[in-house]
Amino acid sequence: MTGGRALLRSPALPWLLSLAAVLAAALLAGRHAERAALADLRRSASATLALHVAAFRTEMQKQGSLPLALASDPEIAAVVGASPDPALLARVDDRLAEIARASGAAVIYVIRQDGTAVAASNAGEPGSFVGASYAFRPYFQQALAEGAGRQFALGTVSGRPGLYLSRRVAGPGGRTGVVVVKVEFDGIEAAWRASWTKGGEAVMVTDPRSIVLVASEPAWRFGTLRPVPDEERRLIRERLEFGDAPLAPVPLHPAADGSLVRVGNGAEPARLAIALDAAIPGTTWRLHTLTRVGVAVARERIQAQVIAGLAVGLACLGMTELVGRRRRLRASLAEAAARRSELEERVRARTQALTEANRQLKAEIAERQRTEAERQRLGRELAHAGRLAALGQFAASMAHEINQPLAAIRSYADNAGILIQRDRLPEATENLAAVGRLTERIAGLTRQLKSFARRASGRRDPVALTGVVRASLEVVEGRLPGIDLALALPEPSPYVLGEGPRLEQVVVNLVQNALDAVAGVQKPRIAITVRVMGERAVLEVGDNGSGLPDGGAQVFDAFFTTKASGLGLGLAISRGIVEECGGTLSAGAGPEGGALFRVELPLAPAGQGAAAAPGAAA
Repeated sequence: MTGGRALLRSPALPWLLSLAAVLAAALLAGRHAERAALADLRRSASATLALHVAAFRTEMQKQGSLPLALASDPEIAAVVGASPDPALLARVDDRLAEIARASGAAVIYVIRQDGTAVAASNAGEPGSFVGASYAFRPYFQQALAEGAGRQFALGTVSGRPGLYLSRRVAGPGGRTGVVVVKVEFDGIEAAWRASWTKGGEAVMVTDPRSIVLVASEPAWRFGTLRPVPDEERRLIRERLEFGDAPLAPVPLHPAADGSLVRVGNGAEPARLAIALDAAIPGTTWRLHTLTRVGVAVARERIQAQVIAGLAVGLACLGMTELVGRRRRLRASLAEAAARRSELEERVRARTQALTEANRQLKAEIAERQRTEAERQRLGRELAHAGRLAALGQFAASMAHEINQPLAAIRSYADNAGILIQRDRLPEATENLAAVGRLTERIAGLTRQLKSFARRASGRRDPVALTGVVRASLEVVEGRLPGIDLALALPEPSPYVLGEGPRLEQVVVNLVQNALDAVAGVQKPRIAITVRVMGERAVLEVGDNGSGLPDGGAQVFDAFFTTKASGLGLGLAISRGIVEECGGTLSAGAGPEGGALFRVELPLAPAGQGAAAAPGAAA
């Protein structure tokens, strides 16, 4: 009794109990995880089995209709006659070889009624089937008797296993024959073998006698899943179905768990696997899969044991820490009681100081609120003043832009009057149409002024860039005589994303600036170029004028101008329009000594540009 009480009071007892709890939790969690992992693996293996069955059936169906099609061929029917023409035999051999290559069949051959092969896809090759007798083959006998036959066997000439699909052929003079297509499964076996080697499942196909016909393990081929009776073995030997294969049992052994098997025997280490099988539709065969469970289940079991052990260990550690904390808490309560009275006195003094500080803080908060309200009022006034200033700039820009089409209208009207006096009515009509277009442009500019109070819509539609340039040149056409105008406009035009009228405003402004720059030049020249660079379209307007002051550093600033009558807003507004369209506007020195303005705009997607083409020219 004394020893038991001492053990109960021992500080090592909690640690021993914790260790026992950890071991028990790890054991139970490992068993549960193992059962769950096996269930998951069995579900996955069932899905994989269905996929293998579907793939194998598809491979068989690829060749299933070929014998029927060949049996109705008149030339193939003719070669099973009494004395077929040698030239006909040669043609049939060539056709069978071509069909075998195209369909992937191992070999295709035609057998006379007496069982002798008279034509084959491998005619003329070593090991040709021509001349060999196949009267003993069940697929030949079945096709003659029932019209169609099927047999999996080892080739007597080639020595290679495969599935023989046969069909009766009605020849001349009441004679019959058989056309045979041999299908080999080397490709499927290679894929299965690669999967098994990499840790996947083993696959095999058996006939009703449980003899393995196709397998991922070459050593399992022509093995058996159950003993074959002696009488059945004798028939197999007589029909030469599997050569001298011993028909030995496949090394599969039931495990302790009835749903598992052990794969391997002798020196080979046995591996646990889930064995599943399913019938292959349309045949009497079954497809079997063996899915490894050792690594997957062991990994899940170990993970569950580690997790459970850590969880229980942490829980025990937490409980131990909680017990120790309670002990320390009781010790500290006594000390806390002694300090409580001292703290209460300090709290009273501190409370009085905090009350005074709180009063001062409230006063500061009220003052900050008044300051914030004043700041917001001033911000609203500044925003209002900014809008008024922007409205004034925009109104000045509109007046600047309206003067350009007004001048062009006057020029077109004067020219129309002269042309009417000279009885050149078609040309006068064109000038009057241009006047109408410019009037629409002025209306559009005034609409922009009316809608300035609203935010921009942000729409960017596909616009033909060369169309924008040509429409802009109509506005300044009256100032172009005497100017060497070099245009490089590609056709078809690149489409950019933007607003057409606003882009025309940019181009008109750049051309007007270029015209002003070359006003005093002896041989004035303006070059306008449009090209595509990557995913952007580039528009360049250059001149041979006097160039930009200070390298063009200030030309985009509002109200900066070098003209006596200029407002200094055109380039600032133009840059804003281009940037709203997602592009850039820059200035620099031109190759001819003057100024060069460069506009880059994003290209519209190909489909959007094509859809906008009809309306772009309008």
